[in-house]
Amino acid sequence: MEPDIREQLDDILSHYQGDASELIPILQAAQERFGYLSEEVMAGIARFLKLAPSAIYGVGTFYAQFKLNPTGKRIIKVCRGTACHVRGADRILQEIERKLGIRPGETTSDLEYSLETIACFGSCALAPVMVVDKDVYGRMTPPKAAQILTDNKQASGR
Repeated sequence: MEPDIREQLDDILSHYQGDASELIPILQAAQERFGYLSEEVMAGIARFLKLAPSAIYGVGTFYAQFKLNPTGKRIIKVCRGTACHVRGADRILQEIERKLGIRPGETTSDLEYSLETIACFGSCALAPVMVVDKDVYGRMTPPKAAQILTDNKQASGR
């Protein structure tokens, strides 16, 4: 394990007793710090908790909140709930896929964007809905989605 990663992980683990019941909060803290759960971080957590690495991996893959690969700086989520689906969420998703060259669950090669789909945001009156980081965009159309991506790229200097 790289020294910097080891130091950061040790800092996280210093807040815990080493009990297996602390696994999920430790994974959450590690993901918040590193952006995702690498194999080396999960192995370090396994050693700390005296659990098999496969147990850590099993929990990490079971819960959708945990990411095992690096994610983009910007997270784009497209609602696939009934109201959004009926109002064209698939077209919004296709436009984003076309513009970024990625599919749901993937990240652009420059690690700028990750694309996800969500079952429902609970914003049905605004359907179809797209969220970029914490900004909610309602009544989306493919041209609006494309413009939001263009505006975000320009704002980040890309």
